[in-house]
Amino acid sequence: MEKNRWKPKEYLFVDGYNIINTWESLRSLSELSLEAARNELIEIMAEYQHYTGIIVIIVFDAHMVKSNSGKKEKIKGVDVVYTKENETADHFIERTLDSIGRIKKVRVATSDWMEQQVVLGRGGTRISSRELEVEIQNYKKLIKNKSKKKKQINDLIIGRLDEETIKKLEKWRNSEE
Repeated sequence: MEKNRWKPKEYLFVDGYNIINTWESLRSLSELSLEAARNELIEIMAEYQHYTGIIVIIVFDAHMVKSNSGKKEKIKGVDVVYTKENETADHFIERTLDSIGRIKKVRVATSDWMEQQVVLGRGGTRISSRELEVEIQNYKKLIKNKSKKKKQINDLIIGRLDEETIKKLEKWRNSEE
């Protein structure tokens, strides 16, 4: 049997605007375009989800938008939630934690201290926006190092081939394109 089959799913709820307002790169981008900052956060979290296997849910406040009924969509494999009128991202996350927090492994990324305390009380764990940023940077370094090592191995293998074999492989590769 596959080893990961029995591993419980892990969820990471991301308080979207909290992260955008605390990560310098996203805050700077949001001053130019909030939509661009949201898209960049979604891109970063999609990559994170891909490499970690953790299910990411990004929640954006839309509680100040009149007659807003909320919206959920999947973008690049990441669940993106825009809350409904009179519902903050915190409320959405808390409500969801009430239903799954003690059954599933759930982390919430926010630097809102009050929200962190509520998360802990409802069975989740918290990660600050800064801790998440560092975790993502560490994953990127790990991936870069793995790619670099793989390239070195490939270069070493190709270095062992004679010139005639390399030419044949290049000719074969070019005919495939």
